[in-house]
Amino acid sequence: MRFMMFMYPEIDEADWTPSTENVEEVAAMSRYNEELRKAGMLLALDGLRPPGDGATVSFRGGEVKVTDGPYAEAKEVVGGYWVIQARSTEEAIEWAKRCPGRDCRVEVRPIFELEDFPPEIREAIPHEADLHPGD
Repeated sequence: MRFMMFMYPEIDEADWTPSTENVEEVAAMSRYNEELRKAGMLLALDGLRPPGDGATVSFRGGEVKVTDGPYAEAKEVVGGYWVIQARSTEEAIEWAKRCPGRDCRVEVRPIFELEDFPPEIREAIPHEADLHPGD
């Protein structure tokens, strides 16, 4: 099963920029990421820039609205993510518990697989290879 783990840091956007003050935190996270890779679980990962660098595209009633960040209504923002392969939800949670993050939380969510859908829906979905052309 594939899982996405979202990291929600509890920091102000002003503290988002990497600095020499968090070298050890970055090193610890790099070691954790390497453990995931060596265990054959890591499929993808990335840290995300602060919300102020992004935008939201909303769809309501046939209208499209673009809102530049930061987002005053956002109480939590995703700071990064991992996509991992695990045998069970419990195994994915155990890996999330090993994350060296400080003042954050990690959400673990299973990713829909093609076989999760009824045959009629699967027929309407492009082949997996078509969805990931670079793989």
